[in-house]
Amino acid sequence: MRLAALIDQVDIDALRYPPFVPSRPRALAEGVDILSAIRQRDVLLHHPYESFDPVVEFIRRAATDPDVVAIKQTVYRTGVNSVLMEALIDAARRGKEVTVVVELMARFDEEANINWADKLEQEGAQVVYGVFGLKTHAKLALILRREATANGGHRLVPYAHLGTGNYHPRTARLYTDFGLLTADPDLCHDVNEVFLHITSLAKAARMRKLLLAPFTMHRRVLEMIRRETRNAREGKPARIIAKMNALTEDGVIRALAQASQAGVEIDLVVRGACALRPGVPGYSENMRVRSILGRFLEHHRVWYFENDGAKDVWLSSADWMGRNLFRRIEVAFPVLDPAAKKRVIDEGLRVHLADNRDAWQLDARDSGKRARPARKGGRAAQDELLARLAGPEGA
Repeated sequence: MRLAALIDQVDIDALRYPPFVPSRPRALAEGVDILSAIRQRDVLLHHPYESFDPVVEFIRRAATDPDVVAIKQTVYRTGVNSVLMEALIDAARRGKEVTVVVELMARFDEEANINWADKLEQEGAQVVYGVFGLKTHAKLALILRREATANGGHRLVPYAHLGTGNYHPRTARLYTDFGLLTADPDLCHDVNEVFLHITSLAKAARMRKLLLAPFTMHRRVLEMIRRETRNAREGKPARIIAKMNALTEDGVIRALAQASQAGVEIDLVVRGACALRPGVPGYSENMRVRSILGRFLEHHRVWYFENDGAKDVWLSSADWMGRNLFRRIEVAFPVLDPAAKKRVIDEGLRVHLADNRDAWQLDARDSGKRARPARKGGRAAQDELLARLAGPEGA
């Protein structure tokens, strides 16, 4: 981060990326009520190409809406100056039930998190520091709103945000992440259960749709990999594509190797540490591993399982590492809306597999080689997504 500041000291255009303006989804165009839009259908956000502002508006709207009775949010990394934390403080001042799960062991942000926790407690918010021995890394927000029913009564309606990245507006301009705004009853139920587990130490209830680490996530990931293995052996469509920051967990690696040996085609986009060697004859010959090194830090975790044509897509806060699967509170959530699922497959996976300019490919000798662009020009995933989703500054 200190080295990045050096760029601002040099007035040389060649050393700077062209500025851009993140876009807004059509469903959340200026003037649209955000909760009404979420009630109609799930809203997918792809940062930094799409703006982080709707997430801020989601919390701000909850803070000022007299019908919102409760707000719950996890805080892993939020920064010294945070409009989200200010909104939560405002909500507490207005008498709303505000619950914030603060992770005190978030690298680089310990002091900021302690300061925000102190300010929130002073305003009457309930601040919880997670489950002993487990770092809270899940990215969740939930609001409960009192709404009228057809028979003249009222009921509490939940709305949730789930993400692969932090509630940090600055890193939302530097990291690639997906976020989902949803009113899906099952997803919202599960998010509420996660908060109940973290804040009360009660046993986590059975999840309807979410995967929750360290309880169900590892087992379910292995089950989904093994299902592809069985399908390949039975001659059914079988395919795995996964994107993450790191892959080091032994059980997952063994399951992936067995899937490769059964004929499952596997593509992995791993930004950092990868303990699996692709292309080893008799072991991982149907597996390819690449990483993308570009303008933005690749941060979203995306899992795709063919599932005999069902094309299951998951987004998660967790990497396939032992610490994420066994020593942290993490969630993975399915992308259920057909349009959102199509976008995640295209924007989160396929465009990265087609990258032949910023991609580095791992080979069987554990050596990384930079992809060679075609003669007519290379393809860079991040540039394509900027052109497709964002606009130039001043446009």
